[in-house]
Order: sequence, then structure tokens, then C-alpha cells
Amino acid sequence: MAINLSVNLNKVALLRNSRGGQNPSPRAAAHTCIDAGVAGLTLHWRADNRHTREGDVRDLRAICRERGVEFNLEGDDRDELIALALELDVTQFTLVPVRPGEITSDHGWDLPRDHARLAPILARINDRGIRSAIFMDATPANMEAAARAGTRRVEIYTEPYAAAWSTPEREIEVARLRDTARACVAAGMQVNAGHDLNLANTPRIARDIPEIVEVSIGHALLADALYIGLREAVRRYVQACRGEEVEAPVTQ
Repeated sequence: MAINLSVNLNKVALLRNSRGGQNPSPRAAAHTCIDAGVAGLTLHWRADNRHTREGDVRDLRAICRERGVEFNLEGDDRDELIALALELDVTQFTLVPVRPGEITSDHGWDLPRDHARLAPILARINDRGIRSAIFMDATPANMEAAARAGTRRVEIYTEPYAAAWSTPEREIEVARLRDTARACVAAGMQVNAGHDLNLANTPRIARDIPEIVEVSIGHALLADALYIGLREAVRRYVQACRGEEVEAPVTQ
């Protein structure tokens, strides 16, 4: 069974913001990704607006609704983000912890410690019929606590797996992802995954961890698109999500 690919377009917005103006356009990139066969699009709107802005969220939500694909909005638990998720009736809202000054997300929620912080938000999201998800480290023992908080899905943080890909620790990390995914399903939730996934390491989890139903990939896919074009990059990542070994562009 293939994993659904949701492409994170934050880096398109980041490149646009570095120069000003409207080029490159997240809207144009969104249509290209959908034409190439993605199941959905993702944006992570940070409070500092360093890449995605509120207007991008509104634009891409409208495009996804028009084109019939899912829209996943990611971010922390600040009020304006939650309000926007509810207003736009996004397909999925993924709560991700944010540490001031971080370059990118580098850890999951700490449950059960964060239960009181997350549970009321998850209840509001669920009550509106929006699929809820939370970003969690690959720790099997914490999946029951995630279920008690009320989330429908867990997005497993895959950076440790990606970092171990070319090391003797790879099989340990594969097993940790697999055990976490199984614990998630056993607790009554579905499984997403994301962070530092690429053409080399995605096929392995697609073949070996069938519990994963969705991956969110942004940085690696957009980096590959610089060499081979966005449409071709998306096409290859869709193949990788089916467990197929795919040639990666030469970057050195």
C-alpha cells in the first residue's frame, strides 16, 4: 500500500520572501504538485512569518479545496493559528511544538506532561470534524498518552532515522519507527511521519512500516527540484512513497 505524499511548500515561500515580490509562487507550486499526483499539501505557519504567511495558508487551502486534495496546516498552539485552522476548515491540523530560535522543528510534544496544554485544543479541532494530529518523537511507550490527549493521528519525527541512514544505527532506528507506529495503531490512532525524509530513505519505511499512511516532505523534495524540476521531483517522491527505489539527483 502506498503512503500518501503531502508536500510542504514552506521553502517556496522562504525563497520568495528572500527577494520580495511574488516569485516563486506557492500557488503555482501547489498546482504543479497536484498535477504531479500528490495526495495533499502542507504549510507550517510560524509566528515570525519567515516563510509561510497567513495569505499563503488561505490561498493554498482554497486551491486544495478546488482541486480535491487534502490540506494539512502545521504549527504551534498559538491562538491565531488555531482560529485560522477552524475558520478555513482545514483537512488536518498538526500541532508541532516550537522552541524560540530553532531553525526547524527538532522535537515532539512531551506527553503526558503537555496533556493539559494539548487536550482542549484537540477537542476543539475534533469537534469541528477536522482531523487532528500531533508531532511526537519515535517513542513507543508515549503513544497511549498521545491517544489520551485526544489526537486522531501522530506524526512521528523521523530526523533520527534519516540521520542514521548511512550508519550502523540505521536498523535500530527503523525498528524504533516500526515499534512506535505499531504502538500508535494499537492505541487507536493513525500514523503520519515526517522530517528529513528523502528519495533514499522513504522507500524503506514505505515497504517495511505499512502502518504509516502519510508523510510530509518539504526540504529534500524542493532541494531535489532545483536539479530536476518540481514536477519530476514530485513524481519521484510519489514513487518512493510506493516503496520503489528511485534515482536521486547528483548534488555533489
